[in-house]
Amino acid sequence: MTYLTEETSAETVTARIGVNADPRLRRVMTSLVRHLHDFAKDVELTEAEWEYAIDFLTRTGQLCSDARQEFILLSDALGLSMLVDAINHRLPEGATETTVFGPFHVDDAPERPMGANISLDGKGELCLFSGRVLDLAGRPVANALVDVWSDNEDGFYDVQQPGIQPPFNNRGVFRTGPDGRYAFRGIRPVSYPIPDDGPVGQMLTALGRHPWRPAHMHFLITAPGYDRIITHIFVKGDPYLTSDAVFGVKQSLIVDFRPVTSTTEKWQAEFDFVMRPASDPAGVHRAANATTRKTQEEQA
Repeated sequence: MTYLTEETSAETVTARIGVNADPRLRRVMTSLVRHLHDFAKDVELTEAEWEYAIDFLTRTGQLCSDARQEFILLSDALGLSMLVDAINHRLPEGATETTVFGPFHVDDAPERPMGANISLDGKGELCLFSGRVLDLAGRPVANALVDVWSDNEDGFYDVQQPGIQPPFNNRGVFRTGPDGRYAFRGIRPVSYPIPDDGPVGQMLTALGRHPWRPAHMHFLITAPGYDRIITHIFVKGDPYLTSDAVFGVKQSLIVDFRPVTSTTEKWQAEFDFVMRPASDPAGVHRAANATTRKTQEEQA
């Protein structure tokens, strides 16, 4: 029988994994235990620090709800979400780059007619968003679902202000036609701080970091036979592009929001999305089935 010591701690724990454990689970947990124990030894973790960490994680979980996911926020603020995204989206040249999903997507956003206005509270500077959904060869992708969401003029998503913002404010789903084009009206998004009234905000303050995200519009694009795209487009010139609190900015996703002369909108943002063929056809089939449920949209 092997007892745990400081020198053999990781090996002792991983040796207890049963012979019938799933191979992938064995690999993940063996690595997790090894790195976790190496971390504790490297910093010589104190009991007080360990207790604080347990309390921090407890409070993080207690803040989670249908409208707020503090653990996703923690993952985002530590850069882990973007690292996982990078590992899982090693894309071919020309494919649209992905970024963090974020904690504010909701199911059941309505599918709207092309060109509809998703800003229901009438606040903010109206912007026309348009472009195409294409494949790697530049051909249009028909029947793609373009699921979009953003904050309002005050920097809040509708789920953060129930009873103040109308339900599904600045949200909508649009379906491309044979030409692969999409178009909708929303507001020119504004910079906003991630929720910083909980453990994640306390962590950022302690580290001397700000909680701000640069202005962006979220996109979730799905189409049969293609890998989904989860990404944003960012407003060129935003002061937080190089210090995004969740590390989500990529140069290719920065878009020039151009002023226009129009009786309806003040800005225009045009961006083409390029989808790659499905890397996991069975997974895409499952996602497509989920997409057609209720609003024909799908959440990761």
